Amino acid sequence: MSESTDPASPADAIAAGYAFTGPALELGALLWDGACLPDRQIRIPLPMLNRHGLVAGATGTGKTKTLQLIAEQLSAGGVPVFLADIKGDVSGISAPGTPNEKVAQRAAEVGQQWEAAGFPSEFYSLGGIGAGIPVRATVTSFGPVLMSKVLQLNQTQEQSLGLIFHYADAKGLELIDLKDLRAVVAFLVSDQGKAELKGIGGLSTVTAGVILRALTAFEQQGASEFFGEPEFDTGEFLRTAADGRGMVSVLELPAVQDKPQLFSTFLMWLLADLYTDLPEVGDLERPKLVFFFDEARLLFNGASKAFLESITQTVRLIRSKGIGVFFVTQTPKDVPADVLAQLGNRVQHALRAFTPDDAKALKATVKTFPNSAYDLEELLTGLGTGEAVITVLSEKGAPTPVAATRLRAPQSLMGPVGAEALDAAVKSSLLYSRYAEPVDRESAYEKISAEQAAAEAAAEAAAAQAEAEKQAKEAAKAARSAPKPDPSLAQQVVGSGLFRSLARSIGTQLGREISRSIFGTAKRRR
Repeated sequence: MSESTDPASPADAIAAGYAFTGPALELGALLWDGACLPDRQIRIPLPMLNRHGLVAGATGTGKTKTLQLIAEQLSAGGVPVFLADIKGDVSGISAPGTPNEKVAQRAAEVGQQWEAAGFPSEFYSLGGIGAGIPVRATVTSFGPVLMSKVLQLNQTQEQSLGLIFHYADAKGLELIDLKDLRAVVAFLVSDQGKAELKGIGGLSTVTAGVILRALTAFEQQGASEFFGEPEFDTGEFLRTAADGRGMVSVLELPAVQDKPQLFSTFLMWLLADLYTDLPEVGDLERPKLVFFFDEARLLFNGASKAFLESITQTVRLIRSKGIGVFFVTQTPKDVPADVLAQLGNRVQHALRAFTPDDAKALKATVKTFPNSAYDLEELLTGLGTGEAVITVLSEKGAPTPVAATRLRAPQSLMGPVGAEALDAAVKSSLLYSRYAEPVDRESAYEKISAEQAAAEAAAEAAAAQAEAEKQAKEAAKAARSAPKPDPSLAQQVVGSGLFRSLARSIGTQLGREISRSIFGTAKRRR
């Protein structure tokens, strides 16, 4: 009898570490001494899914299928799931899988009773770019730390952006879309607004210029579509279907996969928003939601200290909100040590050691596992597709023994659904009418534009009045200095000595007659 069937063998000791009494997800069968042992099942306790996890491995080793396998069982257990679909090949979870010889062989090897099944799914897209219900966020809810990440600002610029957000909030200037943020930045360095921040540090024109240029580049990537209203309610991800199964929310990202910093940061916003909205619940019998963060290395590349602190805090505290987070990436070194330390469940697919850097990464990965009965350096380079090294947290919260595992086959379609089927699923969703059409209400841009227009109109009116007053003064001055005109004939006559002599005689009959003849008045009748 081989070592694998000896009651005292390491294989039995490993398998005993996965003999949980409560509900658990079935991952696959133990691999030991070159054999697959279907009677020794490797599992994850359902209540431990909120202790977070890591799925890692080189490209083509089966990470996506592992996500699909775990997501299916969570949904079947009534737990909602969120999946980021970077390459567009996870949508098949909504449709039953196709039975074939390869699937039947895998099921027989691992002791799986395989049945084709699709799972209730909703499909989303960032801002409506690509297929899916549009997911939008307001600039205010996104916040200065996440915005600094996508704008690639340094620490000083990030602090200045924080002042801008603070000012907008204090003045009731809603930052809904990117033009709102642009308007506030431009206002604060204008003649009218540059004094607004002096008391709390001010905003230099150089920093404002950097932020405005970064916003322009960001908009040119199509980011304007992601910010606006109606803002998506992340509570939609917590729904279950009518039959009690958890809803699988698939965020379709193929249309923006060339903008990794944007979508990875946007995923972080989704997680942070959930954390903000949900109450403390402690440990539950099953999580409220399990969130799979694909291509996690893109989230951490070039991240500021403040951003990393934000992620670390969110991951650490969101567990008590009933949310589990799985990071999916190529090697554990892609994830910062403070975050990695909080990931209690590990599924490590094969690694390659073709270069010195690969060899270094392999050694670093081995060190992140508990002591093992395996030669992990050799094992991790020899695993086949759909095989992984696993350690999880037991029902008591202690790490289980390291177990090489041949994973089960997903029951749903292992590939994307057709474009027509995806579009039909999106359009038939009850959420589509709620979020499909963007809304552009009055916000910071409109308010600042209106104030500036009013200020310009007032300035123009004041300038016109000043000009009118100036012209009036100049006219009066000109009138005072102008030469007196020559007297008219009448004035000459009136002023003459003869006229004065006649006036003295005016009371006499002769004077009256003379005056009448001069002024042409009619002779009075008697």
